[in-house]
Amino acid sequence: MDLKSLLIDRFGLDLELAYPEPVPPLIAQILQRRTHRSYAARPVTDELIDLLAAVALSASAKSDFQQATVIKLRDPGKREAIARHFPAMPWIGSSPAFLVFCGDARRLERIGTMRTHPQRNGDLETFLNASVDAALAMQTFILAAEAVGLGCCPISVIRNQMETVARELALPDGVFPVAGLCVGYPAGAGHISMRLPPAVTVHTDGYDDSNLEQEIDAYDRRRAGRHATPREQQRNPKKFGYADFYGWSEDKARQAAEPEGASFAAYVRAHGFSFGR
Repeated sequence: MDLKSLLIDRFGLDLELAYPEPVPPLIAQILQRRTHRSYAARPVTDELIDLLAAVALSASAKSDFQQATVIKLRDPGKREAIARHFPAMPWIGSSPAFLVFCGDARRLERIGTMRTHPQRNGDLETFLNASVDAALAMQTFILAAEAVGLGCCPISVIRNQMETVARELALPDGVFPVAGLCVGYPAGAGHISMRLPPAVTVHTDGYDDSNLEQEIDAYDRRRAGRHATPREQQRNPKKFGYADFYGWSEDKARQAAEPEGASFAAYVRAHGFSFGR
């Protein structure tokens, strides 16, 4: 596929990028990245998962601290204990493979003690570094998985059920889930999520959102033209009512107005993170 078509698929418009060379396969793969929530019955071998985990952990890591841990969830009982909290997401329990990518501040703290340089590892900087390490590892896993024909779906909502997740994964203090990941051979084409245009997300020499309203309105219209939200799927109409035009920005503003993750914040504060020195 040519670059213009790839960019239109991803952003809904021709970015008119003057790149004269053939599109490298990896760049084309990333531009075509899709979310997959439906999987074929074909199993994903343990050997392949282990290879992809090794690739994932080759991702960049802050200061070479390597504060990411991957937990492969093979026990059906553990899968079900987590999945039953999310009936709207049956792929959590039904995907051929399910992993949890964790930020891990515990390991570095233990290493400091081992080497007689004990240091508490629970401040905000540590939390951010470990979170980013885990996110980079997960994204690298996804790209590697897609390269061998697999499809993936990240599951950040598991952080809303921290007590269950922590119990089933035996998480010690200092280790927390960033997201789960469903993995399997796709049963369909999957879904390309149209992204905000670079005019909104890429700035030069300084932050500038002076044209945000116009750009978001245009993006809403482009996105709705490709996959409009049915009226019955508008978020929480009892609280917000029904919108005549329900675009991406209306949906995300409603979602953000009902914050998630309260149990996660309480959990990490109680299990190793003071967010201060």
